[in-house]
Amino acid sequence: MFFVDTIEVPGLGNRSYLAGGGQTAVAVDPPRDVDQVIAAAARRGVRISHVVETHVHNDYVTGGLELARVVGAAYLVPADARVSFERVPVHDGDRAEVDADAGLALRALATPGHTPHHTSYVLEENGTAVAVFTGGSLLIGTVGRPDLVEPRLTEHLARAQHASAHRLAAELPQETAVLPTHGFGSFCSSAQTEGSDTTIGKEKASNEALTRDVDDFVAGLLAGLDDIPAYYTHMGPANAAGPEPVDLTPPALADAEEIAARLAAGEWVVDLRNRVAFAAGHVSGSFNFEAEGQLATYLAWLIPWGKPVTLLAESPGQLAAAQRELVRVGIDRPAAAAIGGPKGWVPEGAAPASFRRATFADLAARLPAQGVVVLDVRRDSERAGGHVEGSVHIPLHALHRRIEEVPSGEVWVHCAGGMRAAIAASLLDAAGRAVVAVDDSFDAAEKTGLTVRNP
Repeated sequence: MFFVDTIEVPGLGNRSYLAGGGQTAVAVDPPRDVDQVIAAAARRGVRISHVVETHVHNDYVTGGLELARVVGAAYLVPADARVSFERVPVHDGDRAEVDADAGLALRALATPGHTPHHTSYVLEENGTAVAVFTGGSLLIGTVGRPDLVEPRLTEHLARAQHASAHRLAAELPQETAVLPTHGFGSFCSSAQTEGSDTTIGKEKASNEALTRDVDDFVAGLLAGLDDIPAYYTHMGPANAAGPEPVDLTPPALADAEEIAARLAAGEWVVDLRNRVAFAAGHVSGSFNFEAEGQLATYLAWLIPWGKPVTLLAESPGQLAAAQRELVRVGIDRPAAAAIGGPKGWVPEGAAPASFRRATFADLAARLPAQGVVVLDVRRDSERAGGHVEGSVHIPLHALHRRIEEVPSGEVWVHCAGGMRAAIAASLLDAAGRAVVAVDDSFDAAEKTGLTVRNP
């Protein structure tokens, strides 16, 4: 008998896996905070004998090198991946015994496309394929995007994705479980995934990589590619060099005076509370990235790389969870932190800052007035599906660089659901603009009487 445990990394939209038998197991594409993988192995009572990477990741810092070192496992990395550390180079067709008593082995299957060296791993029980770890190759209903390595390689890699998907479909039984790393909200996915589990047979019936000819598939894939988070530039080099161990101990605590001094020095002060609490009262100049949202993705996307960051949290638990999220994308140590709320974070004699929250119905009632600016911070692909007539469009990830382009007046900022609008509102508020955060679903906009234009 074998098991496969899924380790969710929801903030990044990824999954890692622990698979094995009664004695030993393999960890696949582990996150940087490896303690949760070790804990999963402890719950199963197994030793991790192998750690494998499907590719050099572009969207997060891997924990593979550290996990292999800590548990004494063999570290398997595709042979063509250019890395600066000792590992077991994996070639197409290589096999590794995972648990002899359970008859479990891994077979490497070259599946280039997401990267040139991408490798999938087939889990075999007594020689029969039972699951395949597909990393950024074949995902649920889609494939990993091919444009993260080098622009000149994008079309070539898109064609390789099509060929790799067909190789997996041709060589593996219909009932083989497909276990991808990306596709659960990750920007490494070329499209949004629907569902949480799949098989080779299901993908053969529904995945466009397997139902469309190569030219149609490539044309559609390239046309649908979305923005690339800026921090991705730093992930590949960090993984190729060999990431350092993480330090998740609490950072030094800052008082109100130190918080003010860090703001004055141009550092980022990030309030982790929910957007309702932040709008009601916050440290002037601080930014709001909700701990319960896609904290790591959006903070890493927006912050100038290497800029010191101070975290403001409601509780030690919220701070610890945020640290864990951020080390996964290379924001290793906060410069400082504070626990509590605005009363303890604002210097004596000063008042917390605040701004209004509203709905699209409120915006519809306000719009006839002069001096109202509607700012849409969704991505280009989202705006292409419809936008409020007369609205200004600056995607959230570009707003901190283009904030001077926002016209004068009271800014009503919206996204698709409210989270990104709250981040944008905090950036505008810190810049001294009068702002209202529209905390509402964009689906409600047209129902309120607002004119929504579809290009």
